Amino acid sequence: MRLVPFFLCLTLPATAMAQSASDIMQQAVEGHILPRYTALAETGTALAQTAEKNCAPDDAALRKAYNSAFDAWISASHLRFGPSEKGDRAFALAFWPDTRGLTPRSLRGLIEDADPVVNSAADYADVSIAARGYYALEFMLYDPEITEQGTAEYRCALVQAMAADIAAVTGAILADWQDHYADAMLNPGENSPYRTAEEAVQELFKALTYGLQFTAETRMGRPLGTFDAPHPARAETWRAGRSLRNVVLSLESLADLAAILAQRDPAVADSLQDAFQVALEDAEGLEDPVFAGVSDPLARLRVESLQSAITRVRDIVQTDLGPELGVAAGFNAMDGD
Repeated sequence: MRLVPFFLCLTLPATAMAQSASDIMQQAVEGHILPRYTALAETGTALAQTAEKNCAPDDAALRKAYNSAFDAWISASHLRFGPSEKGDRAFALAFWPDTRGLTPRSLRGLIEDADPVVNSAADYADVSIAARGYYALEFMLYDPEITEQGTAEYRCALVQAMAADIAAVTGAILADWQDHYADAMLNPGENSPYRTAEEAVQELFKALTYGLQFTAETRMGRPLGTFDAPHPARAETWRAGRSLRNVVLSLESLADLAAILAQRDPAVADSLQDAFQVALEDAEGLEDPVFAGVSDPLARLRVESLQSAITRVRDIVQTDLGPELGVAAGFNAMDGD
């Protein structure tokens, strides 16, 4: 796996060093958040346009557009607040983990019934979130049973409906950020969800902590399972062969956010940079794109090493960065503490 050069995004020019919470917020919104949601909307639109022309599951152009769109989602997936949470948009894009197998069940039901819901964007937006978004589309493109079920015509219509739905949702998220939410984060107070700039910065700290915890405990923890009961088929998007890629993209994006948040404390910033680099180097050397090695005792150690490296980053964020930003150590973003 080829990774981008380590931490080109982590070193901020001295002239750009933030001196206040407001400075941090401006850099985060303009340099981290808006570019990611712009990429998410652009790749969503490109995916829908490609699906209109090429809807066969093994079509190279469609799979490329899908993976580009999913890359953009992974890079923005830690930003679970504001417009992405409105109307459960994030869940409509990314219903995973699916512990009850609702996605394949929902898709089989639509295909078996040749449900005409695919003919209306408004109607499709009301189907179960298990049948919407990137993970459902992975089944349509990569699962051998789903790709053979029903008629090719209906499967095509379903792929196109999914892609158009993704484009609509990602476009709506970006529009809300551009129309009002970016301004609300940059101008806390009476007309903002945030009373102060410090409170807005703490929202970003939550996003950073959530991203690290989700990647370590869910993206890696689910396939690892236990030594006696590993579960490689629980890895994220293993059908598309991109489980490890998701971890890498998440780490790169989180490293960018961490650098922005930590820049007022050079010691913490350096510690985080070193820890992220260790994690990315572990990922680069893993050569196990879907974490199949969790079932082999020796290969499993390398996967566990990567998980431990990510946990180490999270520990530094909680114990060193959190107090600098006014957040108590031990904060758990996934528990909503």
